[in-house]
Formats: sequence, C-alpha cells, structure tokens
Amino acid sequence: MNPANTSRTCPSCGHCAKGNRVTQAGFVCVACGFAGHGDVVGATNVLRAGLALLRA
Repeated sequence: MNPANTSRTCPSCGHCAKGNRVTQAGFVCVACGFAGHGDVVGATNVLRAGLALLRA
C-alpha cells in the first residue's frame, strides 16, 4: 500500500490536507477538529489500509 498522505488524513472523517499536520507530532483535522499525535494518526491509517487490502 502507498503510505503517501497517511499522516495528513483524518482517521475520523477522512479529510486529507497539509494543514491537518500542524507540527511533527501534532495533528488537528481542519474539517472535523479531531486531534491526535501525528505518528499515531499515520500508523492508524496505514493499519486500516492494510486491513482493507487483506479483506479484498
């Protein structure tokens, strides 16, 4: 799976924007306000995409 933009995509609403990643560690979705650690957000999105590939 392509990991591009996984740390810029909100795991809650799916909105992808450069502005979501406010700092190296900070993530705040500009669309829904979801906040979390940027690396955890990226890892969550990679995990979800990988699981989706396994189910396909």
